[in-house]
Amino acid sequence: MIGVKALIYFRNYWKEFNEIINPIIFTFPSLKVRYLQVRISITGEYMKKIMNEQLIYEILSVVEEIPEGKVATYGQIASLIGREKNARLVGKVLSQAEFYGRYPCHRVVNHAGRLAPGWREQRFLLLEEGVSFKDENHVDMKRNQWEC
Repeated sequence: MIGVKALIYFRNYWKEFNEIINPIIFTFPSLKVRYLQVRISITGEYMKKIMNEQLIYEILSVVEEIPEGKVATYGQIASLIGREKNARLVGKVLSQAEFYGRYPCHRVVNHAGRLAPGWREQRFLLLEEGVSFKDENHVDMKRNQWEC
């Protein structure tokens, strides 16, 4: 078992490592996939076993199919790929989708229609597509949910 001091040390080291490596990754696009593989293996064997290339491809393929002006939920995508209980895993993959190309991840919200926290552009992208909102942070799911 890893002690608390070791975890704090690792987190600080990982933050410094990311500050150094990120400019290099974005300068050399071919390193992005390799960096993601290394990052997954460092974060633990469990995530490495779950997040394989086939799963990532399946999730991003479904996200690509969401029509403009519609939104899907993380759980809906998980159900479509046959992993009904892995909505959080879908969210994790979508948070790293930038390493695989351009996908309309802004069209994915939680089951209540809440936007992803900390991603201000998501609301503006959805408004441009004509998606209606119940309030500042919630999509009107009755009008805009993708029926697949």
